[in-house]
Amino acid sequence: MNVLVIGCGRQGSLIAEMLDKAGHDVAVIDSDADHFFRLSEEFGGLTVEGMPMDMDILKNAGVEDCDAVAVVTPDDNLNITVSQIVRKFFGVENVVARISDPARESVFERFGLKTVCPTKLAGDVLVNALTSPLKNQRVQFETSSVSFTYRVVEKQYYDCNINMVPLQEGESALGVLHADGRMDLNREHHKIILEAGDRLILANVID
Repeated sequence: MNVLVIGCGRQGSLIAEMLDKAGHDVAVIDSDADHFFRLSEEFGGLTVEGMPMDMDILKNAGVEDCDAVAVVTPDDNLNITVSQIVRKFFGVENVVARISDPARESVFERFGLKTVCPTKLAGDVLVNALTSPLKNQRVQFETSSVSFTYRVVEKQYYDCNINMVPLQEGESALGVLHADGRMDLNREHHKIILEAGDRLILANVID
């Protein structure tokens, strides 16, 4: 497939690299050439500097021969505008746009656009991480990621408040998953008394 990626931030560069490694023909547009440093030396696609709303820039990136376009700049308004240009003026049907604000999904849908909302996806994963003790999770928030882990409460901390449990550097206690399935979130002025079988829900920001 010939794929055009518009926006070379963390998400755009990751998509471009993955598509390139999978053997697709990839071009990347970004208004700031410095952003192309995110692409590895092994990246074999085309990079084009310029405003993605510029018809000539889109043509230089090969939009007329594209099978699919991913519009993943940080600006929701820009993404919807560029997506419309690509579909209406260049006839590309397979266009996927990134949006940050879940409330705007309906706007994109009215234009017949496919969207991916990292904010919503992160929320879904976060809820799953908090409610499922079976495995650890990692969630990406813009330029940082947060790991969620679970730790069985040691016997010496039974009948103690959650804040009495020592944490490793960088960790925060989000709450407790009790043995009976109940979950308590660690809130200010709210005591959580630990019991046998409890699991601590811990978060750690990874830059």
